[in-house]
Amino acid sequence: MAFFSKTLDRIKGGLRKTAQVLNTDIRTLFVPGRQINEQFLVEMEEKLLQSDMGVKNVDRIITEVRDRWRLGKIRNAEDCLAVIREQLLTGWGPPESRELKYAASGPTVILVAGINGAGKTTSISKLAQILKNQMNKSVLLCASDTFRAAAVDQLTIWAERIGVEIVKHKMGADPAAVAYDACEKAKAKNFDVLIVDTAGRLHTQDHLMRELTKIKDVVAKRIPGAPHESILVLDATTGQNAILQAKNFGQAINVTGIFLAKLDGTAKGGVVLAIRDQLNLPVKFIGLGETPQDIETFDPQRFVDALFGEAQ
Repeated sequence: MAFFSKTLDRIKGGLRKTAQVLNTDIRTLFVPGRQINEQFLVEMEEKLLQSDMGVKNVDRIITEVRDRWRLGKIRNAEDCLAVIREQLLTGWGPPESRELKYAASGPTVILVAGINGAGKTTSISKLAQILKNQMNKSVLLCASDTFRAAAVDQLTIWAERIGVEIVKHKMGADPAAVAYDACEKAKAKNFDVLIVDTAGRLHTQDHLMRELTKIKDVVAKRIPGAPHESILVLDATTGQNAILQAKNFGQAINVTGIFLAKLDGTAKGGVVLAIRDQLNLPVKFIGLGETPQDIETFDPQRFVDALFGEAQ
């Protein structure tokens, strides 16, 4: 899937801090001629864990390197780079698993969830921009984040900048009621896509998570098959804590994909791999900045190339 031209340099810039862990700290291990031994493997394990890719991934990589070393297939530290790249590129599933799913007919409803501060509203603007300007879809936004001060105003500003319509009520209104009205408008005016912004909430707040379930049930009743996508926005800077958030949100809605925001501001970009292994959820988008254009569809090959680009 290609919403727009993708540039490796752009992704590499967004992953710079993670790349520094791999290409600076780890790169210091790959001194030409250095032989592999147990001390080398211990040092490499420590450096890989710093990128927050998860213990399972690191164990798999170290085990593979150790096995090949003991079998005599690799001997020196430089040989490890190819093995690491190979291991990072396995287990992602088919490309279509990372594509947005659209309704067979009528509006496609995309429910967007996430805790306050994760970058949810900005991520919605990025998604709306891609759908409108790159996919030529008519997009309607739904401001169901009625609990947070200025949330409706913030989404309204983004809607005006992007040039899409928005359904909103006053602050403190019933979020499910806003979603109901948005569904009716999306059907009446034949919008291609309805993006529903849900109230930012902590994944530990049970009463607010129930409100999210209520929104999901409302859109399901108003539009057949909805929501067609339930995207969870995770803040990449939180690292492994994002995994816990995703597990709890998954109990309230059927999360179908991840939007990993703020990837440009973290040294923990390896959390993408942890999400893959621990949640079995596709990362569909990555956020690389603050503007609506700072978004990329996620592609494992480009991701790994960006991580290791400076080392090759």
